[in-house]
Amino acid sequence: MSKHQFQTEVSQLLHLIIHSLYSHKEIFLRELISNASDALDKLKYLTLTQDEFKKLTFDPRVDISYTEGDKPTLTVSDNGIGMNEEDLVENLGTIARSGTKNFLGKLTGDAKKDSNLIGQFGVGFYSSFMVADSVEVISRKAGEDTAYKWVSDGKGAYEITPAERESFGTTVTLHLNEEGKEYTGRWQIEQVIKKYSNHVAFPIFLHYTATEYEGEGEKRKEKKEQKVEQINSASAMWKRPKSELSDEDYKEFYKTLTHDYDEPLFWLHTQAEGTQEYTTLFYVPKKAPFDLYQADYKPGVKLYVKRVFITDDEKELLPVYLRFVRGIIDSEDLPLNVSREILQQNRILSSITGSSAKKLLSEFQRIAENNPEMYTEFIEQFNRPLKEGLYSDFANRETLLELVRFKSTEVEGYTSLKAYKERMKEDQKGIYYITGEKEETLRNSPLLEAYKAKGIEVLVMDDEIDEIVVPSIGKYEEIDLKAINKSGSSDDLKTEDDKKKEKEIKPLIKKIKDALGDKVKDVVASSRLSDSPSCIVADESDPSMQMQQMLKAMGQKDLPEIKPILEINPDHEIVKKLEAKKDDKALVEDVATLLLEQAMMIEGAELKKPAEFVKRLNRIMNMAL
Repeated sequence: MSKHQFQTEVSQLLHLIIHSLYSHKEIFLRELISNASDALDKLKYLTLTQDEFKKLTFDPRVDISYTEGDKPTLTVSDNGIGMNEEDLVENLGTIARSGTKNFLGKLTGDAKKDSNLIGQFGVGFYSSFMVADSVEVISRKAGEDTAYKWVSDGKGAYEITPAERESFGTTVTLHLNEEGKEYTGRWQIEQVIKKYSNHVAFPIFLHYTATEYEGEGEKRKEKKEQKVEQINSASAMWKRPKSELSDEDYKEFYKTLTHDYDEPLFWLHTQAEGTQEYTTLFYVPKKAPFDLYQADYKPGVKLYVKRVFITDDEKELLPVYLRFVRGIIDSEDLPLNVSREILQQNRILSSITGSSAKKLLSEFQRIAENNPEMYTEFIEQFNRPLKEGLYSDFANRETLLELVRFKSTEVEGYTSLKAYKERMKEDQKGIYYITGEKEETLRNSPLLEAYKAKGIEVLVMDDEIDEIVVPSIGKYEEIDLKAINKSGSSDDLKTEDDKKKEKEIKPLIKKIKDALGDKVKDVVASSRLSDSPSCIVADESDPSMQMQQMLKAMGQKDLPEIKPILEINPDHEIVKKLEAKKDDKALVEDVATLLLEQAMMIEGAELKKPAEFVKRLNRIMNMAL
């Protein structure tokens, strides 16, 4: 016998599941059946493709039975691929993906909110502990002789011992608690299975005791008989015509497929015929998967060939930026024994992937046009991955440009580039945008002042990926996209009056530049400021401050120091007063440095020498008093 402790993350998850999903405890049965179905899928594939498994007698099925009385139990058994000792530790004692910690960090302790997050994670096997005091798993891996028993009460530890099992597969026995006793009746079990697991592609048999009566009156006798009944349709749901399927069919299949607690936001079911024959059923979740931005994210699409499961671990079945999509691809043309290496180079799959991406983007576009409220829900979750597509999927860039959304200084919520263009002023020379880390900081940036004064809309881009993606777009329908935190963008705003003031302030600009020395790349008169005395921008050829911070976060330590360009507002009272005292070298140095430092702080930059900043500020305040 070997005793093990649950991984810390498993213990946390167990606690949260038991306490957060109490009102939806019936889903434990869906999870156990889904796990059994996955095990059958994997073995079916091996029996068709690998010689050592072809000789197995394989009649895939799931069997469910129960016992009543003082010690009620519920048993779910399959003849799938099974597990050995190592598999039991890995699958039932550990959550191996690094994204789990990130997920657990988002949990609040609020049962309602946490139940939604747990739905994104997929409650899986551990939901059994909502209805059971202890759980026993006996499993024997196909091709191996030894079976093992896994036992736990879900309170921190589990035991594994050698066991006996007649053939390969897994049997899960739940020793039900008071809350689980209701699942020892035929009607209750049947209702849950029909609700959640009707479309599982293998037969599910329920074993139960039927009571019949013979004779009448005093001669009437009770007769009990053991019966077995198949209680699901056991068809590949995605292969059925859409006309035969209801919205409820699609929703319940989604929950079986994904283990998600929520219903899907929408779905797309297509059947391609002709040169290639394949079926796809894609779902978009209501909430972004918790591991969407983790390097080890779990792909959401399963690949089948002629209804035989091939893999659910292939990240190339859809473009990476569509990794939030869940569903199925079932090809009639791929070989059954296709390997991962062959998959990545296979022309048939490449064609299916390309076509599927186009169909999904078309569906997104249809929803954007016909159901703006749903599309806003979609964008709130998946705008950033679509932006990744702008950078990585050149073939679909034009469509993606219509799909992505941005915040704006002119409208509430989100806007498209198309809508921005329709609102542009007649003489406007570009689509203007500002990038940075925080929306509030960007909306209060002095860089916006002149654009607001002239009624020119600016897109507010606070997503870190904007810094990489938007410059790569360049133009939208022949209109330049211009970053207002870059030096050249304000040239469009410059008037003859600005040019005149620029000449007048040249002597002061030179003194400020001399005072700041190598702290700045340049000092110039600004045509973009109205209320603020100064601002900083990046040179057109330099990365912005946000891009510099991103590069450092990515581990690029030996970056050359990028110096900002300081813009001075000739009309501001501080600048006018400094102009009058420009011969006071010490004063010019203090004020010039403060103008630079305050501009940097407004843009979210960290001051290198805060103590010197405070001394400088104190000197100026002392002079003013």
